[in-house]
Amino acid sequence: MTRRIRCVTTTRDGGASAAPFDTFNLGDHVGDDPAAVAANRARLAESVGLGPDGIVWMNQVHGDRVVVVDGPVGGAIDDADGLVTTRPGLALAVVTADCVPVLASDPRAGVVAAVHAGRAGAKLGVVARAVEVMLANGAHVEDISVVLGPAVSGRNYEVPDDMAADVEAALPGSRTTTARGTAGLDLRSGIARQLTELGIAKVGVDPRCTVDDPNLFSHRRSAPTGRLASLVWME
Repeated sequence: MTRRIRCVTTTRDGGASAAPFDTFNLGDHVGDDPAAVAANRARLAESVGLGPDGIVWMNQVHGDRVVVVDGPVGGAIDDADGLVTTRPGLALAVVTADCVPVLASDPRAGVVAAVHAGRAGAKLGVVARAVEVMLANGAHVEDISVVLGPAVSGRNYEVPDDMAADVEAALPGSRTTTARGTAGLDLRSGIARQLTELGIAKVGVDPRCTVDDPNLFSHRRSAPTGRLASLVWME
């Protein structure tokens, strides 16, 4: 049986949070009113038809730990930057405000994954680790599709030259030149190349840049700020 896969990424609009987290902030670690975040998360769950226990969240730490979940979780999964499940109707969420949300699925095997891939985690190999866990849970490389969600683009991600070289060594294809002509990183480019080298041919990239798009949260553009949520689940 081939499952229908759903992927959703939120924007800033339509929530309960006050500035500077206005208004649909889904991050509970950025200094926003906890009641507003809870209301926003409840609204998200209702709007996608999953109910209050239908979304699994992470307390992300920019690491490479990937956790397999098989049911609703009270609170959030601690110290994790990737989630994998084989359970239909259970959405996996990643929150970002410049980092790369990675949503992966094998609809034939019935396996999905959500990954938080910032510079540190991507360099550590969190995306490759998530693929490894998917395969261990029945997925097949040739059937995996991946979406790389909105993130800071290479033209806006300026870093010191030695940092660009360091990330490039670990994640080839990441180093680029910014709009200012300085050293920069395009993590989505590096991750896409990594996935291709792992044998995954179906990789889609959302073209939106979080820094450029005022409808999206961006830590680099305006900290403190809220967080977007990207979800993947099987129907």
